[in-house]
Amino acid sequence: MPSSRTGRPPVQRAVRRPTAPRPPRDNAVTRAYARARRAWDRPLTAYYLVLGGSALITVLGLVMVYSASQITALQMGLTGSYFFRKQLLAAVIGGALLYVASRMPVKLHRALAYPILAGAVFLMALVQVPGIGMAVNGNQNWISLGGSFQIQPSEFGKLALVLWGADLMARKQDKHLLNQWKHMLVPLVPMAFLLLGLIMLGGDMGTAIILTAILFGLLWLAGAPTRMFVGVLSIAALIGVVLIKTSPNRMARLACIGATDPGPGDSCWQAVHGIYALASGGLFGSGLGASVEKWGQLPEAHTDFIFAVTGEELGLAGTLSVLALFAALGYAGIRVAGRTEDPFVRYAAGGVTTWITAQAVINIGAVLGLLPIAGVPLPLFSYGGSALLPTMFAIGLLIAFARDDPAARAALAMRQPRFGRKRGAGGPSGPRRWNTMRRRTSAVRSSGER
Repeated sequence: MPSSRTGRPPVQRAVRRPTAPRPPRDNAVTRAYARARRAWDRPLTAYYLVLGGSALITVLGLVMVYSASQITALQMGLTGSYFFRKQLLAAVIGGALLYVASRMPVKLHRALAYPILAGAVFLMALVQVPGIGMAVNGNQNWISLGGSFQIQPSEFGKLALVLWGADLMARKQDKHLLNQWKHMLVPLVPMAFLLLGLIMLGGDMGTAIILTAILFGLLWLAGAPTRMFVGVLSIAALIGVVLIKTSPNRMARLACIGATDPGPGDSCWQAVHGIYALASGGLFGSGLGASVEKWGQLPEAHTDFIFAVTGEELGLAGTLSVLALFAALGYAGIRVAGRTEDPFVRYAAGGVTTWITAQAVINIGAVLGLLPIAGVPLPLFSYGGSALLPTMFAIGLLIAFARDDPAARAALAMRQPRFGRKRGAGGPSGPRRWNTMRRRTSAVRSSGER
């Protein structure tokens, strides 16, 4: 061994081995995130989100309608639960419609598209007949059914446009016609303009905006090019500007965006008191039933501005819960539309999602002072049977489409009932015991014994 200058043998250094990469720490946050990711990607996630989210919104809406409408009912000489009982009846009927729609096959939904459209157009035209149509808050969009019951046909026009438009675009896609602009626009856009014209004859611009959003949603799902979007949007914007400029009432609503003072003549009274209600709620609200603004200060407390009363009584926690439920419902609708191979299901699910999401954004934006007051209710939440019935039928559509997904059908078929199971029909011992008895019987018969 060679020696060093000092006479000592050289020191041999150990060769460093490459260090293996450390595995990521499996902490509680990572495990929870992975578990939530797996649960979020399950086949029945959209089904449970639509069913559970719509049910929670409806139930919470019933509670808030009862709380927000008591003072209004008493001021009108009615019982405190008058509006709540009417809304509960509409929710029961809407629940039946939701169940029927969720159990109907897709072919039957497509078959109902034209009858629903014809009925909606007939009723919307009937509104303009003197002696039949009724004017409520300056808009003649109602038909009296006798007594205190009324119907607003324009609400059913939203459902009609979704179903008929989805069926039309699906048939054109099957024939490979959507690559031509004339087939994409005709007859979808003329029929939408017909519905918009019938609505605007009554002066209800809020419902017209929702219908326009549904039209753009269907065109976007059909893959309309940007120049076509710009053209249709420019025409709609031009018509909207003309309608707003020619109406002092609409101009006054537009001027109330972001207002903090009622202004001259209390023109922004409703918008400002909606902000007051939200501001006084704090983090957890003043308590259910303890709203101050509903005592005559806030108009339409149980209809268009029920979100303001929710913020006052349930606080920021309550309003964020409502927003989270609508966000979950919107996500579920997008997921149903994105995972299907059926073009009708994609267009119908996208149309329903656009309808509910756009209406919720316009209503909540008006309450927050970010948008002009359009007079549209909060879906599934505000008082109004005419708005609740078609919306719950549309939710039934989403549930039916979510169940129709192949992975969801397989997951539903694998579920077994936990209670009421027969002794010989399930369980590990049932089939084995039955097979053993059958073998014994065959063995006895084969030996000649009776």
